[in-house]
Amino acid sequence: MLMNMKELLEVAKENKFAVGAFNICDNLLFNCVMEAAEANNAPVIVELAPPEFDYVGEDFFTMVTSRMSKSKVPCVLHLDHGKTVDDCVKAIRCGFTSVMIDGSELSYEDNVEISRKVAELAACVNVSVEGEIGTIGAMSDSVEGGVENIEYTQPEQVIDFINRTNVDTLAIAIGTAHGIYPEGFVPKLRLDILKEVEKLKVRPLVLHGGSANKDEEIQEACKHGICKVNIASDYRKAFFCGVTKTLVEENPFWTPDVFAYATQEAKKVITHKMQLFNSIGKADLYKK
Repeated sequence: MLMNMKELLEVAKENKFAVGAFNICDNLLFNCVMEAAEANNAPVIVELAPPEFDYVGEDFFTMVTSRMSKSKVPCVLHLDHGKTVDDCVKAIRCGFTSVMIDGSELSYEDNVEISRKVAELAACVNVSVEGEIGTIGAMSDSVEGGVENIEYTQPEQVIDFINRTNVDTLAIAIGTAHGIYPEGFVPKLRLDILKEVEKLKVRPLVLHGGSANKDEEIQEACKHGICKVNIASDYRKAFFCGVTKTLVEENPFWTPDVFAYATQEAKKVITHKMQLFNSIGKADLYKK
């Protein structure tokens, strides 16, 4: 059941849960995400950043949109961190039902302008748009981008940004970063900022860089307006470590079995995240 982000997150916001958005870069990871969502009867968002989009190629999305349309669970195909209008238009032409235009590293006024333009274009074809104010941190292994020094979202800018751009969802910066955190580094979320933004009662809020944060902080964030949490590093690390373990310990010839253990490990992480988001079993809410 393929839908746009606005439709998906309106239900999540009303029922106080969040939906996991999982970055993929091939068919194996795509199947991990979809099979985990269906096994847990959970709504799901499949997303790709522009480098991931370019890697799989446009033809890949014929299979993806067909599979998602036939799924029993509500799902969204989303462009993560599109940097230009062209990025977003290319994704829309490939069947994406939601796009992010990330102007967070531009000046505020330029961010408003490019976000407004994409929202205006996307609305013509019933595609949702995610904007961002504040900047997400980045570790060296991230393809999604980010900055070394996080610029926290200023709650007083939120209403102005929403009114001038008309984006459907808003990513806010409260202390997360893309990529795998170095050993010993413990991020701390600025939940005080999130609670100030929540009071404004605007659009569904998005948390980027959701991997490796404390479970209790993610759960708390989902209770205060976060309706979409982006996950890539945690479950992909589990998958590729699983592949490595199989190759090293079993030295298999090339068969699909080489991915069996890795798939199992990735699905465990995805399921754990869905438990944190309180999204398991919530697919039934979309049938009413």
